[in-house]
Amino acid sequence: MFIEQKMQERAIEAVRALSVAGVEKAKSGHPGLPLGVAPMAVELWSNHMKHNPANPDWFNRDRFVLSAGHGSMLIYSLLHLFGYGLDAEDLKAFRQWDSKTPGHPEYGHTIGVEATTGPLGQGFAMAVGMAMAERHLAARFNTEEHAIIDHHTYVIASDGDLMEGVSSEAASLAGMLKLGKLIVMYDDNNITIEGSTDLAFTEDVGKRFEAYGWHVLEVSDGNDCSAISRALEEAKARDDRPSLIKVKTIIGYGSPKADTAGVHGAPLGTDGAKETYEFLDWDETDPFTVPADLLDWFSDKKSKLAEYEDEWLENYKVWQQDQPELAQKLASDVERDYPELDVEELSDAVEKDIATRSASGLILNAIYDKGVPLFGGSADLAPSTMTLLDEQGSFSSVTPEAANVRFGVREFAMAAVCNGMALHGGVLAYSATFLIFSDYMRGAIRLSALMGVPQVFVFTHDSIGLGEDGPTHQPIEHLTMLRATPGLNVMRPAGRFETAAAWKYAVESDQPSVLILTRQSVPSAETSAKRALRGAYVARDAKDFEAIIMASGSELEVALAAADLLEEKGHRVRVVSMMSFELFEDQDAAYRERVLPAAMRKRLAVEAAAGLSWYKYVGLDGKIVSMESYGASAPASVLFEKFGFTAENVAKQCLDLIEE
Repeated sequence: MFIEQKMQERAIEAVRALSVAGVEKAKSGHPGLPLGVAPMAVELWSNHMKHNPANPDWFNRDRFVLSAGHGSMLIYSLLHLFGYGLDAEDLKAFRQWDSKTPGHPEYGHTIGVEATTGPLGQGFAMAVGMAMAERHLAARFNTEEHAIIDHHTYVIASDGDLMEGVSSEAASLAGMLKLGKLIVMYDDNNITIEGSTDLAFTEDVGKRFEAYGWHVLEVSDGNDCSAISRALEEAKARDDRPSLIKVKTIIGYGSPKADTAGVHGAPLGTDGAKETYEFLDWDETDPFTVPADLLDWFSDKKSKLAEYEDEWLENYKVWQQDQPELAQKLASDVERDYPELDVEELSDAVEKDIATRSASGLILNAIYDKGVPLFGGSADLAPSTMTLLDEQGSFSSVTPEAANVRFGVREFAMAAVCNGMALHGGVLAYSATFLIFSDYMRGAIRLSALMGVPQVFVFTHDSIGLGEDGPTHQPIEHLTMLRATPGLNVMRPAGRFETAAAWKYAVESDQPSVLILTRQSVPSAETSAKRALRGAYVARDAKDFEAIIMASGSELEVALAAADLLEEKGHRVRVVSMMSFELFEDQDAAYRERVLPAAMRKRLAVEAAAGLSWYKYVGLDGKIVSMESYGASAPASVLFEKFGFTAENVAKQCLDLIEE
């Protein structure tokens, strides 16, 4: 036992030294957190967390999220030492071009990183989503004899994480849901970039979390691994509520800048690093080299960790024999091998022209009935966003098998939590609210796109068509913002057929998708589900057309009516439905040319939103009928007339182009 203790102490020193070395080599980074939290991290990874470095994708592994992502050298050092494939050269390349060790942890970029973190609070919220997915899948697939889904989600969070509103939203939700397998280790060091946390953060965090319904434990000395271990064991024993372990640490422990803001986000410098290496009894001349006997200790830990998966596999094989249908379903859901969706069959779920939000609701239920493992909900707006799964109940501590999540008025947390669900896997996460409130979700939407996780964002009440609620609730600039986000599929369908196409694409995509849907009813007579899958298509053509009118969503109806008026005056116009810029750009050049011939420069775009994103299609010779101001409070029909979204005005604007 004494030898094991001494080796663990040296392992902690290794994490600290490697973290300092990486930051010094890069001449940038955050050494303070790794120096302070190394003991709790090593204790967790070596003695409590079920993971298998030989198979990082083992589905029943415990998840670990470094919510305080600025301390990224901590996780890189752990991944290196535990044998996840990062070598010393990777540590030396910290924060450099094309390295496996970027400034903040990035999911999909570094093996073993479970979530992209850095924007504080979001890692915490994503961990809540992971724990929710675990609870939901356990309820669906476990039997009395076999616990196939049975793992914890661990978080290391900072003072800054717990200041962020998104972590408060998520913590409140987690407490209500009694997520007993969620354990957050709070790096309580009282220091931020600006100085003492007392400058802006004086609340009793423990009491706050107790009020949320969490189990709160305290460790007075962050270097006391025995106390940390006891706290972790107590937390794991509580399955009735999530746990917050307040660990009192010293930021930058062992360095000359310890317990000061100066060690938070800057290298220690040559002299500071030298003093720290001396304190750690580490070779300053070769700080990236780990002694052979310590490497052997980590190798032995790696072998023992593999036993977790071996034991699980034995249990899994018996369960698989007993429950072949469940086993096949779990495998399919984890691999995202969903049932084939026929877009025309999905369209048949909607029998008449209705608002696209209403069509979406019917299609959503049809997709769930096909066996797609949808798991999500709305931020207290399900009756308005039409995102309830019929007869599926509400996910709770007593009904964890239910697929409808009641997020409450927590838009940011909802989006981040759903990112966590998607990262966990085994479910298709979706979230919903009014488009105007996507502003509250912006940070999580961006991380979703950056990580490339297949979440579906459902945004309804998409324009001034919202009507009487007025400009506070009428989105204007939001479509442009969403379209400007790389890696995000934005779809604004016109009618029920295009809505079916949008959902099919969203389910099958390995990227996040956004559905932009109307409150008001829209016709679909000249729309096509199959053609909409190409992003844009000719909704109505004319021989030797003189201009092109492009539109999305509810404004396609206006564009078609304008074409009728122009035809009455002897003018020939092509009308193009532009459901998705992103899907259209994914088509080959020949198709794009057929739809929007480069030689036809008389182009008019029509959309009840800011027009900025349309310039790539109208060019300098075209025009845009758009919203370049905020809306107003009035019935939707009045607003469309007053702001120029009428067949008459669109026809006039197009005629002006033709006659130029």
